[in-house]
Amino acid sequence: MGSWPLPAEGTHHAALERRFTGIETARVLVIDDEPLILSTLSAFLELEGYGEVSCFECGTAALEHFAQHGADVILCDYLMPGLDGVEVLARARELDPRVPRILLTGYADKEAAIRAINEAGLFQYLEKPWSNDDLQLALRNALERHRLLSCIGSKAAELNIANARIEDLQRAVLRAFL
Repeated sequence: MGSWPLPAEGTHHAALERRFTGIETARVLVIDDEPLILSTLSAFLELEGYGEVSCFECGTAALEHFAQHGADVILCDYLMPGLDGVEVLARARELDPRVPRILLTGYADKEAAIRAINEAGLFQYLEKPWSNDDLQLALRNALERHRLLSCIGSKAAELNIANARIEDLQRAVLRAFL
């Protein structure tokens, strides 16, 4: 039986870690009405090797993009003009409930957090200013959750197909003996 090659002593494992978490192919949707926050998050995500980072200052435009192109994880500000972050994430949940939703907020309001969790089915709630380590961990966990849910969906579909084949075989056997 083969074994994994051992990395050279002192090497960085980031590339290997990205390979197993799917970061380089991840589609991240970022929504914040502050251009500086958007550019900071975009630069951070691109530097960390995330595949496709789409940024929007408006929740409505972000939802239109999400409906057409999808995403693997959504990162959204709480307070924005027009639709607030909870409304944006709740609508995204209606479009695709499997996609993890992370809310960023500069306001540590317990009631707002509860509302967001209940209405938008949040995966994570992070406060501004965020720690890059906390953000990275939340994104990696969200992507892993998305990957696992997709895998479960694929396996369920395979089982349904296999079950239909078994039922067809059972009918054929019954017809042959009756």
